[in-house]
Amino acid sequence: MKSKTPSQSLTINTEVVLPNDTNHVGNLFGGKLLQWVDITAAIAAQRHCSRVVVTAAINHVSFDNPIKQNSVVTLEAKVSRAFSSSMEIFVDVFVEDTVTGKKTKCNEAILTFVAIDQNGTPLPVPELIPETDTEKKRFESALRRRQLSLILGGRMKPEEATELKALFLKD
Repeated sequence: MKSKTPSQSLTINTEVVLPNDTNHVGNLFGGKLLQWVDITAAIAAQRHCSRVVVTAAINHVSFDNPIKQNSVVTLEAKVSRAFSSSMEIFVDVFVEDTVTGKKTKCNEAILTFVAIDQNGTPLPVPELIPETDTEKKRFESALRRRQLSLILGGRMKPEEATELKALFLKD
């Protein structure tokens, strides 16, 4: 399997916040944003591995700023790290000023996808080679996030989490 870069998985999705997408105060429903995030991240994961993928986890979502009705929302997803059969996808969410064209980051999400075959059995995915400083930072921190998730899910013992231990224990 040939290694890939995060830019090869880049997926950009643009949506308009319509009245049916909003709550009683005119803000985008969090669930609607999660739907857009999940779809955009799934496409990025599929682009990376050229396989059918399924959402394994929504690891993190921040709703830093409300998104108002009639806003133009752009979601940008890239694979941030690939493991044996799973991939971490980072999604940045921006609101666009339709007059100036300026995009302001308002939310972000981190999801995990697994490549599967027709029987639902996990399949190997290509290695990821980060290029930019942001991609390298996200790549490095992905292992800590994965270890924390495995510990919380009961699939890893805390003493085995070498990357997490390195944050707290000095030699």
